[in-house]
Amino acid sequence: MNKAELIDKISKDVGITKLQANEALNSFTSAVVDALKQGDRVTLVGFGTFSVSERAERNGRNPREKTIIKIKARKVPKFKAGKEFSETIGSLT
Repeated sequence: MNKAELIDKISKDVGITKLQANEALNSFTSAVVDALKQGDRVTLVGFGTFSVSERAERNGRNPREKTIIKIKARKVPKFKAGKEFSETIGSLT
């Protein structure tokens, strides 16, 4: 499912226009990104938690030249699925 398909689904499920669904989805994603930038976590009970994780500096390898390169430390977004979400997906098999 891509963004356009998600917007269409939200629009139909809630009974709003696609423009309103797009604005709601954009607002949600912006709110999550802003919270993570400030170092906060976003927890949606039953769905999961968005957070920021720090990766330490490490050595990598350039596969073309076979040389070792330094990969800088950085912050990366992380998502941990909630229990209900995990159980729902796990029961699909």
